[in-house]
Amino acid sequence: MFQSLVTVDIWTWVAMICNLLLQMYLIKRFLLDKVVDILEKRKAEANAQIEDAEKANAEAQEMKADYERNLQNAKNEAAQILTTAQQSANARSEEILNEARNQAEQIRQRAENEIALERSKAVSELKGEIGDMAITIASKVVEREINPADHEALIEDFIRNVGGDAQ
Repeated sequence: MFQSLVTVDIWTWVAMICNLLLQMYLIKRFLLDKVVDILEKRKAEANAQIEDAEKANAEAQEMKADYERNLQNAKNEAAQILTTAQQSANARSEEILNEARNQAEQIRQRAENEIALERSKAVSELKGEIGDMAITIASKVVEREINPADHEALIEDFIRNVGGDAQ
């Protein structure tokens, strides 16, 4: 029994080879093309998914770059707005200070003009009083004869009257 398993029978070998060739033909004819198609489809799907992932990654990188550019632009605009606001505030501050200086100068000028006007009025009044006193003194001199002592007394009286009215 064991001997029949170990012996080589040529017809068995030929039948086995024919069987093998037939199986290979049938596998190739009906199965191999379908398996290759399935593998090709899976490979194509895998490549498509890889390409989609790469596109998504590229889009994400582009979106990130856009976001960073927009963020930088926003920071630059904020800095520019802040600078403009500071310049505007400084200009307005200078304008207010200049207006205040101009108003102070106008007030000072008006005060000086009023002082000058009051001084002119005072001088005019003083001149009128001095003229009146001079007329009064002249009339007193004409009424009486003046000796040097009277003349001195009249002058001192006149000076006292002028000094007293001026104060």
